Amino acid sequence: MKNALQPLLALLILLFAATLNAQTEEDDGLGDASELRFPGEADHKVVYQLNKADNEYQEHILFSAGAMLRKYGDNVHIVIVAIGPGIHLLGKKPLRPVTEMARQRVESLAQYGVEFHACGNTMKSLGWTEDDLLPFVKRVEVGAADLMELQEEGYAYISW
Repeated sequence: MKNALQPLLALLILLFAATLNAQTEEDDGLGDASELRFPGEADHKVVYQLNKADNEYQEHILFSAGAMLRKYGDNVHIVIVAIGPGIHLLGKKPLRPVTEMARQRVESLAQYGVEFHACGNTMKSLGWTEDDLLPFVKRVEVGAADLMELQEEGYAYISW
């Protein structure tokens, strides 16, 4: 079954990349030099709170993050902070159900620069270590404090 999903995943990633590329290019395909940016801090910064294990809830957050990437391209920095039951989406072996589609979206978003933070307090309560997280996930000591500190740094806070 896993091998049957690989072509679908590859197609979804290509479609996502094409959509992102189409949003950031001008009609001539060369782009507008005034919009080119050197690596550095993005003009837009957003942090999402992910605190539920519900699949529909998680899909909304992941879709919204993808929409932000399509709209702003490399001019947005997105962080998704997982606390409480939401942390299972970032676990290698989640203790709550996580759909394959949600897992694929997380991995795709990470490849486009979305940061995923996992609450250290939640991890302790589950007996998890950093080895239990997907490889691109950053452990933060306290997820709620991470949300607060990112807002203090100018990140817009999004909660469902």
